[in-house]
Amino acid sequence: MPPALPRRTVLTLASGLVLAACGSSGSRPGAAPAATRVVRHARGESAVPERATRVVALDTDALDAVVTLGVIPVGATTVAEGAPFSGYLSADRLAGTRAVGTIGQPNLESIAALKPDLILSNRVRDDKRYDELSKIAPTVLTGTTGPAWKENVRLHAEALGRQSEAAAAESAYRAAVAELVTALGGPAKAAATRVEMARFLAGAPTRLYLNDTFVGSLLKDLGMGRPANQDKPGFSIEISPEQVDQAAADVIFYSVYGDAAKSDRSRIIDGSLWKNLDAVRAGRVYQVDDGLWMLGIGYTGARLILDQIRTNLVG
Repeated sequence: MPPALPRRTVLTLASGLVLAACGSSGSRPGAAPAATRVVRHARGESAVPERATRVVALDTDALDAVVTLGVIPVGATTVAEGAPFSGYLSADRLAGTRAVGTIGQPNLESIAALKPDLILSNRVRDDKRYDELSKIAPTVLTGTTGPAWKENVRLHAEALGRQSEAAAAESAYRAAVAELVTALGGPAKAAATRVEMARFLAGAPTRLYLNDTFVGSLLKDLGMGRPANQDKPGFSIEISPEQVDQAAADVIFYSVYGDAAKSDRSRIIDGSLWKNLDAVRAGRVYQVDDGLWMLGIGYTGARLILDQIRTNLVG
């Protein structure tokens, strides 16, 4: 029988075994820890937690996705300094969420102070600060927002580890679209109705939105008709008060961004060209919430927009 080992030696060996166990499980230098997953995104790859819980959303589409998928973000940007978060999202779903600067100008110190385990944004807003954000927490960027919103939600869901929640949200959205098309009188009637989204902007020309936008994608999903000059790829066309004939449609939804008095709203709506449009003469012009229709880029926002279309066009 071999002699007993001194107590100090036993403790040393035990400590070594514990350390060896912690460093094993197939890891290798440079590999992501076992508790993370690698997600590919618009800026490369990021090792993210299996199921992130302390999430910071740096744009409104990411915020919609996080909330829709059942996570209360610890931080999010706002559209302007001191502005509230997206008004269409209920307060209880943003309980405890802290403002971390404005969209496109996040406050990195405020983000770091929240100790996030995941940051979500896109290249349009935060490409130039991706390296700085990645030093704070794993950062996942989509390429852009707008018409790619469904693909972006899938990426956000992958980063959050909530793919099943995303699939359920997408299924519910598709069911709501089908139900609304039926309520509108069926695909043929929906296609025969030319629908337009206009936006009056303070200090800028009025915009008519084209197909490569969030709203444009919703109208396409519904199979709604579009005015010929707007049924094309692209973001928007700009019109002056003298070009209101370009806003001809059967139904007009419009919103106002900023101070209405500094936009062309009054000049256009009070003018004879506007009053002679088919939609205006038929009483089918509806003002909508700019914060929802322009910034509610996700399944929660989309469902609310579908509800408003139903209210206005079906009753």
